[in-house]
Amino acid sequence: MSVDKSWLKNPNRSSEEYNNGLNSFLEMCKTRVDERGFVFCPCAKDQNSVMLSWVKVKFHLYAWGFDRSYSDWVYHGERSNPQVVVVDDVASGNDMVGVIEDLMEEDINLNEGNLGTENNDVCDDFEDLLNEVRSELYPGCTKFSSLDFLAKLMHIKVKNKWTNSSFDELLELLRSSHPKGNKIPPSHYIAKKTLKKIGLGYESIHVCKNDCALFWKEHRLLQNCPVCNESRWVDTNTKGKKVAHKVLRYFPLTPRLRRLYCSRHTAKDMVWHSTGRSEEGTMRHPVDGSSWKEFDRKYPTFAKEPRNVRLGLAADGFNPFGNMSSAHSTWPVVLTTYNLPPWLCMKESSFMLSLLIPGPKSPGKDMDIFLRPLVDELNHLWKTSVRTKDAATNTIFTMKAALLWTINDFPAHSSLSGWSGQGYKACPTCNEDTPSMRVTNKVVYVGHRRFLDANHPWRTNLDFNGEPDTRSPPKIFSDADIQAQLDRLLPRLPGKHPGFGGVTRKREEFELNWSKQSIFFELDYWSSLPLKHNLDVMHIERNVCDSLLGTLLMNDKTKDTANARVDLQKLNIRKTLWLKKNTKGKLCKPHPKYSFQVSDQKLFCEFIKGVKLPDGFGSNISKRVTDNNTNISGLKSHDCHILMQRLMPIGVRGFLTKDTHTPIVDLCMFFKQLCSRTLLVEDMKKAKVSILAILCQLELIYPPAFFDIMVHLVLHLPDEAILGGPVCMRWMYPFERYMKKLKNYVRNKARPEGCIAEGYVAEEALLFCSRYLRDVETQFNRLDRNEDVIVEKRKLWVLHYYLQLVMTTMEETKQELSHTKRDLLEAMQLGRDVKDLDIKWGTLSLEIDLLEHTANVIRMNLMQQ
Repeated sequence: MSVDKSWLKNPNRSSEEYNNGLNSFLEMCKTRVDERGFVFCPCAKDQNSVMLSWVKVKFHLYAWGFDRSYSDWVYHGERSNPQVVVVDDVASGNDMVGVIEDLMEEDINLNEGNLGTENNDVCDDFEDLLNEVRSELYPGCTKFSSLDFLAKLMHIKVKNKWTNSSFDELLELLRSSHPKGNKIPPSHYIAKKTLKKIGLGYESIHVCKNDCALFWKEHRLLQNCPVCNESRWVDTNTKGKKVAHKVLRYFPLTPRLRRLYCSRHTAKDMVWHSTGRSEEGTMRHPVDGSSWKEFDRKYPTFAKEPRNVRLGLAADGFNPFGNMSSAHSTWPVVLTTYNLPPWLCMKESSFMLSLLIPGPKSPGKDMDIFLRPLVDELNHLWKTSVRTKDAATNTIFTMKAALLWTINDFPAHSSLSGWSGQGYKACPTCNEDTPSMRVTNKVVYVGHRRFLDANHPWRTNLDFNGEPDTRSPPKIFSDADIQAQLDRLLPRLPGKHPGFGGVTRKREEFELNWSKQSIFFELDYWSSLPLKHNLDVMHIERNVCDSLLGTLLMNDKTKDTANARVDLQKLNIRKTLWLKKNTKGKLCKPHPKYSFQVSDQKLFCEFIKGVKLPDGFGSNISKRVTDNNTNISGLKSHDCHILMQRLMPIGVRGFLTKDTHTPIVDLCMFFKQLCSRTLLVEDMKKAKVSILAILCQLELIYPPAFFDIMVHLVLHLPDEAILGGPVCMRWMYPFERYMKKLKNYVRNKARPEGCIAEGYVAEEALLFCSRYLRDVETQFNRLDRNEDVIVEKRKLWVLHYYLQLVMTTMEETKQELSHTKRDLLEAMQLGRDVKDLDIKWGTLSLEIDLLEHTANVIRMNLMQQ
């Protein structure tokens, strides 16, 4: 059979002749496909060594050309032995080939076995990208394709934070300096538009101005809110394009999860949780927690497939304009994937922005309205699995997904869970049995003696509140108990319309602290989860630190106020701390044992100011000390983290009595143990007992006003650690840093949410590309901040022996070195390149061998002495 191979002479692989010839070749391959529809790939890279789908074969032949040694197409249906004509391979270093290859596989993975079907599923965007990846940057360029060059250039722009205007100027210069016919984009806008085709986009959903409903699905064509009848538009009389009051940006979850498996760089990590579990009793990942294991027991079908996805959800508000004002609050909802190993699942590269809730007002109790698209998709991913291509195993599987828990600060905890964090029953764990009492102008959460054994001596100690405590510990509420409470709730109209009572509504007594039933209960598995909403250790630790430090230094955050002393008098306890009149008849506070003297305040602040932390360990806390060395202000959350776990246990010892500083130090050590990257279940059980004793000791020292809800919540942290695993996988630190990154996307302050959405989609596409870039520094291949510099082998060789010789033979040996050796040693000590020196390396290598022997002899002599 004579086969026309003249089309191989055409060097332009994007030409019609090459395309027609390639299609004829694939048609001939029909007789040589296996049962999977796979055929040997004859490209210059694979050389018939692997069998691939016809889609990959076609793509490889576009990208790398035919193998020049493959003259007879015997693997593809040719029977005769004619002479073959081949073309030179170009752009062999094209990193973007892998990107487009994986994306095309993702798009057509369900039809990859059908060789006779044309690629009708590949969208126009992929065709454009395919043309870009096989197009030369300029005529005759063999190093870059136009897409490869664009991806690397955009990556450098983002890494170095170039402005759009400076990037436009650079593109203009590059276009004029390169040969005519180059494919360099004329502007940043065009460059971003090209790369966005690799991204996944988002959906804009209009929202009622009062947060009553979404104009989505059955309501998408309405012009007025179906609940409050308010207009959808800012100006109903506008003749042109109308502007909605609010726009919710929704980033679909399913294609982003599928992309994790379609990429060869992430698919292999998505099953780590099934192979990397720790030994029983050790926890270094949520998979080691009892909540994950309980979920596996209840849903064995889901657990049987390790590629099913487990998610965590974080939400919090921030001001997109870069200040700390609450005048505008934008709420991103971020998802993270717990299938990944612990060193990846809390990285920014693993986060997926799911929703961007617009400001200026916080959603509050109407959070469920905005969560509707995400919850509907989560329900779909649980009930109806999605067929997905796994690049790690080259197979198709049906993927499901489940939401394990949410991660929020305490105010956001109330918005998501529906349990109010205020009032007498503020604790979501203790529920209606929350230990609380009313003092002057506030509710406090004391009475931790009730958690002790019934015969504990502290139960009858009157120094706590003047009375013995015979109450039993709070009841542990089952799933059925919680559901019974929710079933009693009265119906409530969503939204903030004044006609519906505005943002507040008085609850009935039987409703307890429930303001609503969370939308997450629509997920079939949600009610059975042992840990639904995490208590955020980051914010709890910060608030406890503020209370402790403020009371120690008697600053504006102190809990030792005049009202706190009045409370002691009302309870008839600790008479030495009651308010007393001085000689002028004014009430004054006797100095307490839990606060520093004025002189001690200065010494403590000087101690903090003199601390030098290792590079990257924390911020410069000394800058937080005031000029007069009497106060510490402006602390960030991580500053409080360092103070609590490292500095305060040392700093308070010399200024407080032992019975006062002991529980403070124990509390600090409790947080340090709790925040360890690896936890032991046995240690957490002991910590649960110790924190109860610590809180009881603090109740004997501090006035009741000290014990706000944050101090009480510390009691439940060990239980949550046993359920969910290490705290560092369930706290807000990485998400708060991620929100700072989102804040940097804002360029147009009139449309902050639109800027964030566009910036995220562009960054998402660039992040996906950066996994494939080999000769560009990316966040996946760059060295750590303090990583040792990679030195040539010969430099390390010389450095080791010469420094060893100098250190072991003392100063007199250094003086005996030859002129060449001294120059070399001094150059290495100063960090200069030894190549700059005039050295005969062959002779020096022999000298190094002799020096090694000398150094070994000296070392043996020193050991004998």
